[in-house]
Amino acid sequence: MKKIFLALILVATTASTVHSQNNGESSLGAWYMLFTTNQVSEKLSIHAEVQYRNYEFADNFNQLLLRTGLNYHISDKAMATFGYAYISTDPTFEDPDGEENVAEHRIYQQFVLRNSLGKLKFSHRYRLEQRFIDNPLSGNDTQHRARYFLRLTYPLSDKWFLTAYDEIFINLQDDFFGQNRLFGAVGYNFSKNLSTQVGYLKNDFNVNTFDRFQIGFFVKTDLRKKKEDVD
Repeated sequence: MKKIFLALILVATTASTVHSQNNGESSLGAWYMLFTTNQVSEKLSIHAEVQYRNYEFADNFNQLLLRTGLNYHISDKAMATFGYAYISTDPTFEDPDGEENVAEHRIYQQFVLRNSLGKLKFSHRYRLEQRFIDNPLSGNDTQHRARYFLRLTYPLSDKWFLTAYDEIFINLQDDFFGQNRLFGAVGYNFSKNLSTQVGYLKNDFNVNTFDRFQIGFFVKTDLRKKKEDVD
């Protein structure tokens, strides 16, 4: 009886280990990101970003995300955006032969509010998404989702700062809770138009939790024509 009990424990442990290996939950993945904001008029700017995500630190492709949007700057503390994203996802940690990625076309609308308390800055982002998903295994699907994002930023000096955020994803159909992302980072301002953030993300889903290293670069450009001085 004791041998049977020990054998069952061994089988359960092995199954758990295999499952963890198969979905990549035990691996430290990485997200490499570039965000740009390109001012085209006093009230309008264009957002563009690229995110390349791996299941492991420097290997094992997980997802490529390309997103753009048109921002309307209501004030220096409020902004509305309408945009589009394309996402290609490898849904499995292991790579079976002949596997096709899941393709998603996404339309989104968002509203951002900013405020501060002393040196501490707050950013609130409210986003709605309409997701058009092409899964080679299950076919086409349309899903709707809401997201709320809260970021806190605290300057340490003119160059260095700390930042953290939490974002919750709510499905507007079955399975109400989608995921939650908790992030903390150290940031550095190279200039007023270029900065970087290096940090750690804990990404919680209904069943699995993934740990991700993140490095992001943030670039601002001004595409408005400069007024020439007239003598």
